Amino acid sequence: MKQYDHPLAQDLQLSCLLYALSDPFRLEVVRKLAACQPQPCAPLQDGRPKSSVSHHFSVLRKAGLIRTDVVGVTHMNSLREQDLQSRFPGVLAAILAAAGTAGTQA
Repeated sequence: MKQYDHPLAQDLQLSCLLYALSDPFRLEVVRKLAACQPQPCAPLQDGRPKSSVSHHFSVLRKAGLIRTDVVGVTHMNSLREQDLQSRFPGVLAAILAAAGTAGTQA
């Protein structure tokens, strides 16, 4: 059974977090997890190839944004909200709020 490495909260870096969220697909995954978590990978794939999705989830994990736990054959993903809030207070909420209004601006 595969287990994933997740960085410690004190090792999270803002530049890695912002890089991970700079991709529209990864930002959408985080938005979906913020709305409902934990979630398996399948509903978050949005029709993309598995290899592409695996890469994006790896970037999100390495940045410390998500945690992936293996439950049987299912990979359950959740946001590391508490770790992110303690390390970078308000940053995730601000990014998600801005992303939620980005489509409404002309």
